Amino acid sequence: MAKEKYTNWFKGLQDNICAALEKADGKAKFEEDLWERPGGGGGRTRIMRNGQVIEKGGVNFSSVFGRTPQALQDKMGFPPSDFYATGVSIVLHPANPMVPIIHMNVRYFELSTGTAWFGGGIDLTPIYIVPQQAQFFHEQLKQVCDQHHADYYTEFKQWADNYFYIPHRNETRGIGGIFFDRLQATDDISLEDRFAFVQSVGNAFAPIYTHLIGENRNKSFDEKHKEWQRVRRGRYVEFNLVYDKGTKFGLETSGRIESILMSLPAHASWVYNYQSQPGSEEEKTMNLLKKDIDWV
Repeated sequence: MAKEKYTNWFKGLQDNICAALEKADGKAKFEEDLWERPGGGGGRTRIMRNGQVIEKGGVNFSSVFGRTPQALQDKMGFPPSDFYATGVSIVLHPANPMVPIIHMNVRYFELSTGTAWFGGGIDLTPIYIVPQQAQFFHEQLKQVCDQHHADYYTEFKQWADNYFYIPHRNETRGIGGIFFDRLQATDDISLEDRFAFVQSVGNAFAPIYTHLIGENRNKSFDEKHKEWQRVRRGRYVEFNLVYDKGTKFGLETSGRIESILMSLPAHASWVYNYQSQPGSEEEKTMNLLKKDIDWV
C-alpha cells in the first residue's frame, strides 16, 4: 500500500538525518524514545542534548491513525472519517548564537474517504542574519523546487513568508524558506510526483544544514550575543505555541506532549520592552525580519 511505502521512507529519512547530525555535531548522540498513541499508532522521538553544536534538538518520526477528531472535522470541513498521518518533524536549537535554528517537517495525511495529500516545509531562523547565508539557503531550496515544478519555489516561498510570521510582533520568525500543505493529486500532477518532491525536500535537509553548521560553529560570541539568542528564541516559542499548525494538530489528535513540545528551546527570555541599539547587528537582523525579501 502507498501509505506503507511513504511511512517506511520517512523512517529511513529520520535515520539518515540523525546520522548526519551526529557526525556534524561530533559529540552528542540521539536518545531514542519509542511511544504509542492511545488512539492508534505511535512514533520514535529522538532528542539530542548538550552537544558541541546542538544544545537541544529533535528529529521525530510518527505514524498515527484513528477516528478523525471532531475539532478537525469542523475546522477543515472533513466528513466523519478515519485518518492516517505519518512524517518527520525536526527542530534544532544550537548553542552558538551564530549557528541558526532550523525546522523541517515533511508529512503525509489521508482520510478513509480517499482524500490524501502531502505537506511540509523547511525554514531557517538565524539569530544574526547573514545575507550571503540566507541567499545560499534559498538558492538550495529553489534548486530542489525547480527540479519538480517551475512554480513551486515562488509559490511555496510566499507561503512560508506568510506562514512563518508572528502577527502580534509584526515580524517574520526568521528568513523563511518554503511551506506547502494539502498537495493532492491533480490532472497534471500525480500523488507520486508530490511524493518525489517531498523526498527531495527531505534529502536536502542534512547537506544544507551541515554546511551552515560548518560556516558558523567556530565563530566567537559573548554574553550579549547569548542574551539576544534567548530573546529570539522567545519569539520562536511564541510562534510555535500560538500559530504553528503542527503543534495544534498534535494536541488536537491526542499526540504525545513531549514529542510535540520538543520544538521548544531549553533556554529562552522575554525581556520587557527589549530594544536593539541603533546600528547594532541586532538591529540589522530586526530590519530583515520581513516578508517578501527576494533572497535569490
